Order: sequence, then structure tokens, then C-alpha cells
Amino acid sequence: MTTADEARAASKRPDAALAAPATDSTPDTVDGIAFARLYGEPLFKMPTDLYIPPDALEVFLETFEGPLDLLLYLIRKQNFNVLDIPMADVTTQYLGYVDQLRKTNLELAAEYLLMAAMLIEIKSRMLLPVKKADTGDEVEDPRAELVRRLLEYEQMKLAAQRLDQLPQLGRDFLRAEVYIEQSITPRFPDVNSDDLRAAWADVIKRARLVQHHRISREELSVREHMSVILRRLQNARFMEFSDLFDTTRGVPVVVVNFIAMLELSRESLIEITQAEPFAPIYVRLAYLPA
Repeated sequence: MTTADEARAASKRPDAALAAPATDSTPDTVDGIAFARLYGEPLFKMPTDLYIPPDALEVFLETFEGPLDLLLYLIRKQNFNVLDIPMADVTTQYLGYVDQLRKTNLELAAEYLLMAAMLIEIKSRMLLPVKKADTGDEVEDPRAELVRRLLEYEQMKLAAQRLDQLPQLGRDFLRAEVYIEQSITPRFPDVNSDDLRAAWADVIKRARLVQHHRISREELSVREHMSVILRRLQNARFMEFSDLFDTTRGVPVVVVNFIAMLELSRESLIEITQAEPFAPIYVRLAYLPA
């Protein structure tokens, strides 16, 4: 039988479709470089249609948060009593899941392997004959520590589920947002009487800090005041110094009147005398009036 006859005979078998692919991509004479490998075999030609390997997609129906979550799932699924765990059945099912996990994710399986070792240890200790303690107390069940951890984890898991059932912003409801179109005309707030009084007091306070000194200009003649002094002295022999000044007319008039008196004394038209120190000062004419 030739090679072609053997191929035709193999194609008639039921498992021929699974044993050999529909098209052989390996040429009789390899004279090029393979651009890909499929299951370790070189691929020299592009597939004529879309080819998806059977293990390219994996779907995980059950996901667990860790070893305790998996162990609690196996116990609750089969309605086992947590306080009396059948270690043989649970360990067998647990190891089956770990073997499947090791094929896909070895790093993730390390944590599960630690729990598997603990289960095997507990199972081994339960197979040994029970010995009483030296003190006469009852020996602790090897499953006690595992049961305590499982019950604590279940309480935390149930609490987390209750928290997850609470309404959450963005998942169960959204914050209501309402846009109110404002009027074009601005509306100013009302003025309170207390605010108005405080504003007026602030204006008065600032006005007192800024005060202006106004100077009024008044034309005063020294010559005119000299004539007034001479006329007053003609009717008296002498007059006291202070009587010659009119203080009611203001400081400028008094200053000009004093300058006029000094001018008259410089021109020797009046005489200013004093009898003794600290005595009154008198003014009189230096000449006899006509």
C-alpha cells in the first residue's frame, strides 16, 4: 500500500478528523523559514481560514477570593457541618481544584497549596489514635483552628455582602442635578437698616481723618495801622501797650498792628517807656501834636 492509499484509508476512520488537520501546512521540501509554531510544529504557510485552537479560550464559572473562600464553598455546597468537617471528602475535592489551578496559574496556586498541606496534616492527625493529655483534659480537635478561621471568614464575608447591598452613588443612584436659568435682570439684596447705619458711621470716621485747613486772604496795610495808632495817641498823653491792640479782630490784625508800632518807633514818631523791670509798658507820642 502506497502512502496515498494509507492517507485515504485513515480518512475513513471516525477519529481521522481529530488525528490529522484538514490541510497540512508542512511542505514536502522545507526551503524557507517558519513564521510561527503551532503546538511546537513549524508553520510555513498562512491558514486559509480563521483557525482558533480549542484551548485558546477558557471560561471560569467559579472564582474564589482565596483558599478559605474555596474551602467554605465546598463545605456549604454539600451542606457539611462546619463544626464537624469530613476531612477526606473536602480534601479530595480541594486537591482536585488545586491541580486544575496549577495548570493555568502556578503563582496563584502556591497560596492554595499551603492550605492543601494544612488539610492533609489535619487528615493525617485524625487517622492517628487519640491520646489523652498528661493533665487528663480532653485533647483538642485538630480541626478546631481551621473551624475558627472558617467561621471568622464567613462572618466577614457576610458583612461585606451586606455593605455591598447598600445603595452606592454611581451604581444604584445618581446625584440629581437641576439647572435653573437665572433672570437677565440682576436682583440686588435688600439693605438692612443696621448695615446702612454702619456704612454711615464709616463715612464719618474717614471724613474726620481728612481735615482741610483753609486760609482766607485779607489785605492789611501797615501804613493804615500806623495812622490809627498816631490818631489814638494824640488824644492821650500816653497809653498802655496792651490797650493799643484789638484782639477781637483776630491774630492777623494784631500782628500787623504790632509791625506798625515798630515802624513808628523806628521813625522816632512814638516812644516806648518802662519805669522799672516787669513794670507796665507805656507808649506816647515823641512830638507835640499841632
